[in-house]
Amino acid sequence: MSQRIALIFGISGQDGAYLAHLLLSKGYQVHGVSRGVETGTFDRLIRIGIRDRIKLHTGNLGDFRSVVELIGKVRPDEIYNLAGQSSVALSFELPVETFDSVAVGTINILEYLRLLKHPVRLFQAVSTECFGNTQAVLDETGPFRPRSPYAVAKAASFWANSIYREAYGLHVCSGILSNHESPLRPLRFVTRKIVQTAIDIARGSKERLVLGNVGIERDWGWAPEYAEAMWCTLQHDEPDDYIIATGETRPLSDLVAAVFARLDLDWRDHVDTDETLFRPTELQRVELNPARARDRLGWTAQSKMADVVSHLVACALDETLGPVPWQQSDLPDYGALDPYLLSENRLRKPALRAVV
Repeated sequence: MSQRIALIFGISGQDGAYLAHLLLSKGYQVHGVSRGVETGTFDRLIRIGIRDRIKLHTGNLGDFRSVVELIGKVRPDEIYNLAGQSSVALSFELPVETFDSVAVGTINILEYLRLLKHPVRLFQAVSTECFGNTQAVLDETGPFRPRSPYAVAKAASFWANSIYREAYGLHVCSGILSNHESPLRPLRFVTRKIVQTAIDIARGSKERLVLGNVGIERDWGWAPEYAEAMWCTLQHDEPDDYIIATGETRPLSDLVAAVFARLDLDWRDHVDTDETLFRPTELQRVELNPARARDRLGWTAQSKMADVVSHLVACALDETLGPVPWQQSDLPDYGALDPYLLSENRLRKPALRAVV
């Protein structure tokens, strides 16, 4: 059997890095796309020791010609579209850029695959933010009621995938992903802010942790496990959509309390609420049923919120990148990281809205 080829749009992000590591461990030839290969740092790929094993290409998902040239050049067996503006909070400030980078980019890939005779399987990263506030436990048939520009863009990409799969017979799978965390998250994401501030306080800092709405409820998972779920979706012979989640919904206050408790601190002594950090339309609760992924793909999240907190705190204290659920093969293990690459952990953290 010839070596399989994967093309990852959004390879420089958290999910792209973990997915690339997984695919390399499975013997894939991995290609990644970035808007500026010459100027990009690709620190996440460096931090997990795979930068030199990936062929990187400069490209722009918003430009149809660029998409045509990239896919035609690489001729992948599998495409993973993880690209686009990924911050819910920032999408309120950059709604057009968010929609273009997520929805228009998805349609450009679909349009080319519609015209392409070389068979390709496509995974599209969607978000459980599309559901809005859930009144009951939702599966893949649950109605979308997006409450942010980010969620609108992700919902558009989901429906585009569904239409092209039905109308043109494309092998397209959408992964409806719940919140998933790791040390590779940038500092603007609330879990990184919580963990690093708590550690600074435990080490003697007098600063306060300032958050928005700590009553919001989410399903928190471990990002490397979600990368494995992405791959699993494309190994199934029948394309479909899958909720990728742990099935456990907890309030943000529980996550904050668990982080501080791991450091022998009471979070109530160190946390302030700032209502200016609330979103214009707050998403209060998301409750999900990932049974389809379990039953059809054999995938189940091994790490729930308490485990995610343990991983994040241990990684920040030990300067590692934590556990991955797949065999390392000949790839480097994560081990201790270069302190220079971890220097962003020690930056002063700006006030952020209290959810990714």
